[in-house]
Amino acid sequence: MHRFANPAKFNRLADQILPWAIIAGLIAFAVGIYYALFNSPPDYQQGESVRMMYVHVPAAWASMSIYGFIAITSFIALVWRHPLALLAGKAAAPIGATITALALITGALWGKPMWGTYWQWDARMTSVLVMFFLYLGYSALWQAMEDEEKAGRAASILALVGVVNLPIIKFSVEWWNTLHQSASIMRMDGPSMPAEMLKPLFIMGIAYQLYFIVVVLWRMKMEISKRKIEALRQLAASNEA
Repeated sequence: MHRFANPAKFNRLADQILPWAIIAGLIAFAVGIYYALFNSPPDYQQGESVRMMYVHVPAAWASMSIYGFIAITSFIALVWRHPLALLAGKAAAPIGATITALALITGALWGKPMWGTYWQWDARMTSVLVMFFLYLGYSALWQAMEDEEKAGRAASILALVGVVNLPIIKFSVEWWNTLHQSASIMRMDGPSMPAEMLKPLFIMGIAYQLYFIVVVLWRMKMEISKRKIEALRQLAASNEA
């Protein structure tokens, strides 16, 4: 686990991953958008508005997986004191918040023609909104304390407490009566969605994950450089004194 704890080793690994992830991400977005717009049929009930699904659903998947990533890095940071685990969570939080906001906005835009309202305080919508506030709270704790170690520990505790919200989001449509339909992909009897819709949906899901990999590695590299510059400034100031 501590193999890549050294920032220099991490940067070398990130530099190897980033070009391939960028290329793969661009290809996935291009192919996914093409299939979603031109090679996917309209829904028999929703018509062309169903194409919002190819933005909204992968964003919802990514928002949950990124929160899970932050929770894992928070656990590692609290238990094993991994030096880059806190940095990974800090770098991931703004990405997760942005994608969660995208999921909420596209869901509202999709919901208006389907349900006749942009927003309904049902279990799925409310629990996703709670996750968005957890992202904001996590980032706010990092900014609230000058001591980054204390800020990171406080943010990590919040992230772990918020994990209880993930199964609520996932199973809310089964536990409560909501506007959202029940699961149509992850089902014991197989997906109820036609293959022409599943293909672009999964491709876009992969594209979102690749986007996250690219941006989180880039943000971590920037944070490492920032800390290195700050350390050099402090060393120069101490030498002058």
